[in-house]
Amino acid sequence: MPEPEASRWISTFLDARAAELGAARNTQLAYGRDLLDFAEWLARRGLGFVDAGREAVEDYLVHCDAQGLSKATRARRLSSIRQLYRFAFEEGWRSDNPALRLTGPGRSKSLPKTLSEAEVTRLMEAARTRARAPADRLRDTALFELLYATGLRVSELVGLPVAAVRGDPRMILVKGKGAKERMVPLSTPARAAVAEWLAHRDAEEEAGRKAGRAVSRHLFPGEGRGGHLTRQYFHTLVKDVAVLAGISPASVTPHVLRHAFATHLLAHGADLRVIQTLLGHADLATTEIYTHVLDDHLKDLVLTKHPLARKG
Repeated sequence: MPEPEASRWISTFLDARAAELGAARNTQLAYGRDLLDFAEWLARRGLGFVDAGREAVEDYLVHCDAQGLSKATRARRLSSIRQLYRFAFEEGWRSDNPALRLTGPGRSKSLPKTLSEAEVTRLMEAARTRARAPADRLRDTALFELLYATGLRVSELVGLPVAAVRGDPRMILVKGKGAKERMVPLSTPARAAVAEWLAHRDAEEEAGRKAGRAVSRHLFPGEGRGGHLTRQYFHTLVKDVAVLAGISPASVTPHVLRHAFATHLLAHGADLRVIQTLLGHADLATTEIYTHVLDDHLKDLVLTKHPLARKG
C-alpha cells in the first residue's frame, strides 16, 4: 500500500486537475489508477513521490514493459507521472521534476476499424425491426440514426438531454469530454427518427407524471444511475443489431459507428477540420488517422484524371 503522503499527493493533484481542466470522470479515474500503481511500486522499494528520482521512474517504466502493457498504456502512465511531478514542482512539494526529460514509448497509430456504407445501411434497417415492441423500435431507430448522423461518443449519445432536441432543431448542442460544448448538425433521417421517438417518449412521460412518477430529463431514459440508458446496455444492443444485420458482432461497436461517420464524411469530400470539430477532437492529429480512407480514391484520381496519365 502507498504511504498516506502519496495518497494525499494523488487526491490533491486530481482535485486540482478537475477544477482547472474540467477533466472527465473516466479520465480522472485512469490517472488515479496509474498514479496509485506507481505509488505502490515505489512503496515496495521503500520510496515515495517525494524522494523518487529519475532512475526510479525509468525503472518503473521498464517494469511496466516487462508486464506486457501496451505502448498506449505505458505512454499514458508516463504522462500521468509527468503531470503529477509538474504539479508538485509548481506547488513547491519538490524542487525538481524527475520525469521532465523522459521520453515514452509512443503510441501505435493503428487504423480505426470501420464499416462500409452498405453495412451501415444494413444496421439501420436491422435497428428498425429488431425489437418486438413498437416503442423499442422507435427508440432503437433514433439511437442508431443519431449516432451515425453525428458521430457522438456513446456516453454523449445515451446521456443526451431531451431539451437538446426540442423544436426539431437542425443542430444540437453536445457536451463532450472535459465539459466542452460543440454544435453538431442532424441529418433529415435522424431528425425524423428523433421526432417520432420524442412524440412517443413525451406521451409515456406524461402518463407517468399523472401516475406520480418523476419525469426524466434525458432523451433516452433508463434504469442506470444517471437516469438514462447505460453505455453497457447500448453496447449490447449494437451487438444484437449487428447479428440481425448479418454482420459479425465482433466487428461492430458504438465506437466503430463513430469511426464510420468520420471515414464516410471524409471519403465524400468533407474537410478534415470540420470532422475534427464534429468529433470533438482537441488535436487535429487525432483526426488525421482517418485520412487512410482517401488513399485508394487519391490513387484513382492521379491515375485517371491527371493530364500526363491521360497522355500515357
